Amino acid sequence: LKDKQSLLALFMMERSFWLCAVLLQLLAIAREGDSNLRSAGYSYQVKYFTVTVDHFNPAETRSFQMRYLVNDTNWSKGGPVFFYTGNEGDIEWFCNNTGFMWDIAPQFGAALIFGEHRYYGKSLPFGTESYKDLEHIRFLTSEQALADYAELLTHLRETEFLDCPIIAFGGSYGGMLSAWFRMKYPNIAAGSIAASAPIWQFTGLTPCERPYQIVSEGFYNASKNCFSNIQRSWNAIERIASEAGGLEILTKTLRLCEPLNSSVDLMAWLASTWFNLAETNYPYPASFLEPLPAWPVTKTCEHLSENITDDYKLMEALASALQVYYNTSQTTKCFNTSGSATTRLGDAGWDFQACTEMVMPFCSDGIQDMFFPDPWNLNAYIEGCYDRYGVIPKPFWIETLYGGKNISSHSNIVFSNGLLDPWSGGGVLKSVSDTLVAVVIPNGAHHLDMRAANPDDPADLKAARSLERKHISAWIQQYHTHRVHKSRN
Repeated sequence: LKDKQSLLALFMMERSFWLCAVLLQLLAIAREGDSNLRSAGYSYQVKYFTVTVDHFNPAETRSFQMRYLVNDTNWSKGGPVFFYTGNEGDIEWFCNNTGFMWDIAPQFGAALIFGEHRYYGKSLPFGTESYKDLEHIRFLTSEQALADYAELLTHLRETEFLDCPIIAFGGSYGGMLSAWFRMKYPNIAAGSIAASAPIWQFTGLTPCERPYQIVSEGFYNASKNCFSNIQRSWNAIERIASEAGGLEILTKTLRLCEPLNSSVDLMAWLASTWFNLAETNYPYPASFLEPLPAWPVTKTCEHLSENITDDYKLMEALASALQVYYNTSQTTKCFNTSGSATTRLGDAGWDFQACTEMVMPFCSDGIQDMFFPDPWNLNAYIEGCYDRYGVIPKPFWIETLYGGKNISSHSNIVFSNGLLDPWSGGGVLKSVSDTLVAVVIPNGAHHLDMRAANPDDPADLKAARSLERKHISAWIQQYHTHRVHKSRN
């Protein structure tokens, strides 16, 4: 049991955060054509800027090309710059999934800039050798990425967008970066919209069980039987797997592409799928991770709404439920258990970050949630990271670096969270001060407010965006007032 729990913990670690992306080779993203990333219809220029490999070493002479995207269609002299702090993936994909910035740019006369995070997409410090070994990958940190953004924006404000207010935006890890950017560089960012930013999903700040409890609450609210059936499914899987030919039966019943080697692989894949469904439980059809219908958790639970006690019938019902996430288009012949999300995300890089500074504890008990019992095992986590990269995770470093819950000295940040989002448990759900504002969206999933406006947007989402626009206006006015006052003196 101990070995199984350790294996499950490591398996889930590799899928933790930013939507549990499939483990991929970094350059697979870079090789894809740019044209098919512009499906949202947004127009932008692709540019590059030279940044330092190691900002914190005065002897550093190496540099690389950081990619960024620009749209200045609505901008005129003195107008603001809305800057997206890129996440762990291809910046064009994030650009096309952050419609809120595009929607409000005309109102504010804003230029849009999307900065790509180092080691992701095409911003590779050492080209094809960026992930070669620890010597090459060790510069992949949030602190280095924020310094990249600071160098880029300082240059742009001195050369193109002269003396203009800059507002940072971001969702998920990008939301964390957006908040931290305002904290670390208040001289550059006048304010920050940090959507679904779990800045407190770290050791000692948020209970490790909270994300899976939120997922479970969403499924329970959709159907009590759905919750109970998924909760029962783990023991059913193990019972079937222990039988002669059981893994083959599970492979066939669940329509998997490759034969199962163990029940552990299947259970971790299913857990990741339920988590992703909760993250993308949007009120309208969307293709953020997979093409999904509106309210996909409810649609999934329609296949698990009966009280199913027979193990084999339960597996058949699971197979039908999985169609919602993996086969809405009805073109998928089998399910690939090696991944559960879009390949636009750079999980190879995130795995390293999770093994160094981004240590986010996850656990479940199978009682207060619908998942299998899986206690947080830091020793197993450290072991796995050391085996892969030769590094020892620093569970408390993020709190030391960015302040943890002691952030009241900062200002001009809006933390927005949808209560359907598993990551909201590690987010800021209550305002810290008049200028560190929490915006809660009861019917919102993962950074729903960063998506483009939709006719089916719920009222609480519209109210949240209205409040965000209000704060953005105030920050811009504050910047100009301070600038005028400074020039007079």
